[in-house]
Amino acid sequence: MMWEEWLREQAEQRDRDGLRRGLHHRAADDAVVDLAGNDYLGLSRHPAVTEAAAQAARTWGAGAGASRLVTGSLELHAHLEDALAAFMGQPAALVTSTGYHANLAAVTALADRECLIVSDAHVHASLVDAARLARAEVTVVPHNDVAAVSTALAGAGGRRAIVLAESIYSVLGDAAPLLELAGVCAVYDALLLVDEAHGLGVAGTDGRGLVADLGLADHEHVIVTATLSKALGAQGGAVLASPAVIAHLVNRARPFIFDTGLAPPATAGALTALEVLIARPDLPGIVKERVAALARALGVDVPSGAVLSVPMPSPQVAVAAQAAALDEGVRVGCFRPPSVPDGVSRLRVTTNAGLNEADWARAAAVLGQVVKEYGTGP
Repeated sequence: MMWEEWLREQAEQRDRDGLRRGLHHRAADDAVVDLAGNDYLGLSRHPAVTEAAAQAARTWGAGAGASRLVTGSLELHAHLEDALAAFMGQPAALVTSTGYHANLAAVTALADRECLIVSDAHVHASLVDAARLARAEVTVVPHNDVAAVSTALAGAGGRRAIVLAESIYSVLGDAAPLLELAGVCAVYDALLLVDEAHGLGVAGTDGRGLVADLGLADHEHVIVTATLSKALGAQGGAVLASPAVIAHLVNRARPFIFDTGLAPPATAGALTALEVLIARPDLPGIVKERVAALARALGVDVPSGAVLSVPMPSPQVAVAAQAAALDEGVRVGCFRPPSVPDGVSRLRVTTNAGLNEADWARAAAVLGQVVKEYGTGP
């Protein structure tokens, strides 16, 4: 009864706070315009991508069959790693089963009790969890505060240090001051880990990410993580760094060592999506044009990435606005506490370059009406 009572109390508290969440199963033929997912370039259903995934399943099987250090490392993985490294200007790459695992692998393998982790207050939950699991001392600094990072590193006392940041943050959609952060890390011989989850395929020249665009791809103090489940429309993650760092992860990163290798269909899908992106360098430009126009129409700041956040007065209003959009055939996301770092509930709108002009125009009109009716928050 102890556990039943605790679970009931937790559920009742969620109801009081307006934070009850549930699973909503999407049908394969769902006709709703999806602006809630992360398929920024519309590649998850691209014919070449789906055919590559199907062919990989027929060739390699549905799964990798084992961890990559046993028999689960496939030639297909190596092809994807080489392609990702070349595209993002990095010397080497290591593919993991999820973007979450990429962050867990990188941080927990590089940081330990003798290390200092300096984390931006707005980093992904995967980086927050990774910092906790590393058992290092963690200093959380205000968002995009380079001076605070410098102060924290100055107090490291000779210890190894690693700074955690994202190229583009998922809630506010703003970019990190990467050049300044890299400069500070160079002064104190610290590593800068940049999560390009929302940068790959969207930001920088031809969607190569902000790290490459700013000339930091070969910076000895910078390593990169990325996900394959957003702009590339597949699943999986990657760490991109020097061969020495990659070798260290292969030997020390528990989320890599003890996990089954990325499934062949997802691997081939991501690889082909990357090839489509290379052949279609206009796709990131479509995202930028659409998100800028929609931001202006909704009266919010233009983000640096594909995700647009529209503040709402309360969690309850945000949920109601989300439901109103869905009633009109447009699905958007909803950020509510505790998922938002500043406590402000928001509609989360994902720009999709794969939508035709008519569907995009209709979705933009629906969102304009919904935001006008429900109003914006602080």
